[in-house]
Amino acid sequence: MALTHDAALNIAKVLTEALPYIQRFAGATVVVKYGGNAMTEPELEHSFARDIVLMKTVGLNPIVVHGGGPQIGDLLKRIGKESQFIDGMRVTDAETMDVVEMVLGGSVNKSIVNLINLNGGRAIGLTGKDANLIRARRMLLDRKNEQGVMEQVDIGQVGEVAGIKTDVLELMFKSDFIPVIAPVGVGDDGASYNINADLVAGKVAEALKAEKLILLTNIPGVMDKQKNVLTGLTTKDVDALIEDGTIYGGMLPKIACALDAVKGGVQSAHIIDGRVPHACLLEVFTDEGMGTLISNRARKKA
Repeated sequence: MALTHDAALNIAKVLTEALPYIQRFAGATVVVKYGGNAMTEPELEHSFARDIVLMKTVGLNPIVVHGGGPQIGDLLKRIGKESQFIDGMRVTDAETMDVVEMVLGGSVNKSIVNLINLNGGRAIGLTGKDANLIRARRMLLDRKNEQGVMEQVDIGQVGEVAGIKTDVLELMFKSDFIPVIAPVGVGDDGASYNINADLVAGKVAEALKAEKLILLTNIPGVMDKQKNVLTGLTTKDVDALIEDGTIYGGMLPKIACALDAVKGGVQSAHIIDGRVPHACLLEVFTDEGMGTLISNRARKKA
């Protein structure tokens, strides 16, 4: 059936609006943190995969970094092991770390690779242990004890990023592959470390001086006290919003990751709603964009 006149004009408008962004971002690196609802609803899974494939097809270099907390929790429950959290971080003993590697590096990673490949891409799955991609060190949490004294708490094989080796990622770009990274790092002692996926995505983006860091979330973006989505924020704006309490609680770690990335050389960071089909394409290739944009310049669209 032929398109109606209005439908044809709308499609033409979308394509012509996308063209300047396709031209501008040709050859640029875009790091996408993938998780939450977008990872568990079939329609959103396929729209995400098509977004990544389209980015690659028109000349961008997308990298996917994924989480998998709920899937880890489900497997731990099935084997009769209770999940423990301190300040939102999973306590990770040796047995839990085995499960983390099995889930993140195995089932979740390969599922995403397969999804992208089914939608016409050429994805390859990696963990941070492959080619020493993510070098890690043990994370110690600072928290107050019952006496109100600050102390450091060891929560096991939970890590932070000590360094990113970019050579393997650059090799994949040259070979037209899409890297899909599970956030498991390796320490100087050879031990595996479970690392927050937002943190890994930010550090990968910094190391590659990426054009964009996109963090898919389960909210529309950073909101003010009246629940309006804020965008076009500079790093100074974000610091001020943290200072006055507008940004607080569970949003702080994600914001800190985006802020560090921009301060570390990433052109812009975007916190967008992964529950919206084709959220990545709407952010990258439209004038309006989506969610919250953070950069070192005040503007509405990067």
